[in-house]
Amino acid sequence: MRRSKLLGSVMGATLAVLTVGAAAAEAATSKAPPPLNAGTLSGAFLSARSAERDNDFGSAINFYRQALTFDPKNTELRQSLLLVLLTDGQFKQALPIAEELKAVPEIERFSRLALGIDAMNRKQYQKVNTLMMLSLQSDLDRMITGLISAWAKAGAGKPNEALSMIAKLEGPEGFNLFKTYNSAMIADMAGQKDKAAKFYQDAIDDKVSVAAAPDTYERLVEAFASFKFRNGDRDGAVALIQQASEMLSGRMVLTEFGKEIGDAKTVKPLIQTPQQGAAEVLYTIATAIDRNGAEAFSKLYLQMSMPLRPDNDATLFQLGDISAKLEQPEKAIDYFGRIPADSPYSRDAKMQLAINLAILKRNDEAIAELNSLLGSDPQDMRTYLAIGSIYSQDKNFRQAAETYDKAVAALANPKREDWSIYYQRGIAYERLKEWDKAEPNFLKALDLYPDQPQVLNYLGYSWIDMNMKLEQGLDLIKKAVAARPQDGYIVDSLGWAYYRLGRYDEAVAQLEQAVKLRAEDATINDHLGDAYWRAGRKLEATFQWSHARDSKPEPEDLAKIEEKLKNGLPDEKDPGVAKNGTETPKPPVEPAPAPAPDKKG
Repeated sequence: MRRSKLLGSVMGATLAVLTVGAAAAEAATSKAPPPLNAGTLSGAFLSARSAERDNDFGSAINFYRQALTFDPKNTELRQSLLLVLLTDGQFKQALPIAEELKAVPEIERFSRLALGIDAMNRKQYQKVNTLMMLSLQSDLDRMITGLISAWAKAGAGKPNEALSMIAKLEGPEGFNLFKTYNSAMIADMAGQKDKAAKFYQDAIDDKVSVAAAPDTYERLVEAFASFKFRNGDRDGAVALIQQASEMLSGRMVLTEFGKEIGDAKTVKPLIQTPQQGAAEVLYTIATAIDRNGAEAFSKLYLQMSMPLRPDNDATLFQLGDISAKLEQPEKAIDYFGRIPADSPYSRDAKMQLAINLAILKRNDEAIAELNSLLGSDPQDMRTYLAIGSIYSQDKNFRQAAETYDKAVAALANPKREDWSIYYQRGIAYERLKEWDKAEPNFLKALDLYPDQPQVLNYLGYSWIDMNMKLEQGLDLIKKAVAARPQDGYIVDSLGWAYYRLGRYDEAVAQLEQAVKLRAEDATINDHLGDAYWRAGRKLEATFQWSHARDSKPEPEDLAKIEEKLKNGLPDEKDPGVAKNGTETPKPPVEPAPAPAPDKKG
């Protein structure tokens, strides 16, 4: 039986599903074993590579060091050790290796960058510029070294030379936002108000970059708002933040910063020193490349920024977010917990900390954290969604329903973005078999957000499952599929709806497509097996059930699949709506985003 695996990961105003596997939770909560000895060069090297792939940087460092005892001059091993040390935040330990490797072209983008950061910290600005001259560099390297060199020039008291250096930087169109943003901050720090205002405004007007680099744009808004406030334009600062909040929908950091600006007597510049400026370069690059598969490189740049700007709240938040993506909840909790209470990032950090506590099955602590957030803002719908998702993950649907009841009571004037509250409340009541309470919530969600695919799918399937409003339910699911044709779960719902209606050939066609989209899903493969059997294709049914059995289904599902492999499906008794002798699985529940997320996720 398919059941939703719910755990809300709230970033900004978005609730995303986190599937918490038992193995991952067990690994996260177990104590680390003592360091292992590989015994041979090949054993140490392979163990290091394996640990690195698993994002276990501590073990990788241990094994690389062991490998180097067998082959101390091996350049490849030293390069790998350097990268892992930097990614793990062991900057001082990495510096001697960076010095040894600074003339090796293949690694100089990191070795010389690390040495340049150390020189920047020591205010050795001329040395920084020398170290930033690479023999091999990509467009990305050119931007990083060029901008850090500009900050070194600014540190040496030569802001005009710094601005000239940035203006001469060549690269893709995506460079422009970073160039203009850094030029604005350098001019701002140098007290060149007219230049700073123009650079800030030019960067703000670069709306194309909002989608490409939303985190950098958010930082730009904070910097420009601070500039406006410090130059006597409080109203302009508040208006700028409000406009950006609408454009970057759901950014809690901007909301909190707006409150701070509105109440403040004084506001500090976002960047006050050349060291902080160089750190901002690394921070914005890290957030720009933080996409699927690039988390380790993003983390590397974030960690390298820390010596220049220790315990920066924005950096800590991003490190926490990446740790969560890499399935390292304990590290995520540590990073989020280090963010001070007066930071604009504090509220989001506390919410993410609670989510990671829930991943570790520390639900009481998680809900206590979230309830404390509700105490300070009883109308924060994200927090209700997070609490409700934790209860749902534990299949405590009564508590989930009560949580969503409180959320609805706090909604004076529900808006489009509030549809997910009603959707989740509908699911909770449907799971409690209280359809008279569930159905109105699904309809209300559609009233707020017509044609929302998840709601169409769930409501349509539920009607068919209960043998009511069959054609209307089928129409809803078809609309959901039309909106999301690549969503294997929704396509599966359409196929299973046809199956329930006894339209087996149509069921087979849709379920075959669903399996193509979600080949690894045990439930979808099981459904296709059932459809094949009813369509008279029994050999194919047996093959599909075997595949479902091998795809790690839930224990209760495994028993039913094995029974079907042994005896097939029983004869149909009700020609109206097809039965297979088991409880009908529900569509997968995917809490949908309200406004756009703070972080790609």
